[in-house]
Amino acid sequence: MKLKPLCFIAARGGSKGVPGKNLKEIGGRPLIAHTVRKALKSKIFSYVVVSTEDKKIAKIAKKNGAEVPFMRPKYLATDNATTTDVILHTIKKLEHMNYKFDVIVNLDVTVPFLRMKDVKGAVELLNKKKCDGVFGVYKQHLNPYYNIVEKDSKGFLKLVKPLKKRPTSRQSSPIVYQMNGLHIMTKKSIRKSETWYTPKILPYEIPIETGLMIDTPFEFLIAKHMFKIFNSD
Repeated sequence: MKLKPLCFIAARGGSKGVPGKNLKEIGGRPLIAHTVRKALKSKIFSYVVVSTEDKKIAKIAKKNGAEVPFMRPKYLATDNATTTDVILHTIKKLEHMNYKFDVIVNLDVTVPFLRMKDVKGAVELLNKKKCDGVFGVYKQHLNPYYNIVEKDSKGFLKLVKPLKKRPTSRQSSPIVYQMNGLHIMTKKSIRKSETWYTPKILPYEIPIETGLMIDTPFEFLIAKHMFKIFNSD
């Protein structure tokens, strides 16, 4: 029998881009509350688990219905700890606690408008195809073949991915995608590879407006205004 996927939400207390962003409120609720409530409402998951070292985040997560079966160690709540480190730690802890799951859906708290029907569609794609995982993406108009540049060794600008013949427009450039905080992988593949970024990851395209990721105060301001216009499902 195929098990339901486990929803994994990583929410540490520290944040450099937007300080305390997991607890910042939009529409009268902390960001983490929105993510937890949507995940539970979707009925997609066998468990909705939050990994955090922060007692206040843990309290709010539990209040909104998530499980916080253990507190994350401090060494996994630093800027040097990767999401993969945190997930591998979580897998080990949950297996020891007899949680049963074979697919992990990593939902980023900072993508508040992500639609659960897209999460479900991405999970279905994983089940249909021979792959390690599925990432939510949207087409990006900022393009390393056309208008994204970096400094060379002398400080001059150059295209990040120059082609032999430069595209005449953004529309004629190779299509690139922005990842948006939805990562789905089988437990088996992430344990084997110890990374999200294996060669067998498929894209699941979502609408750009639902993929807004809050990494800066400006993006948080955008999200607050967007919430007034439309709420996530």
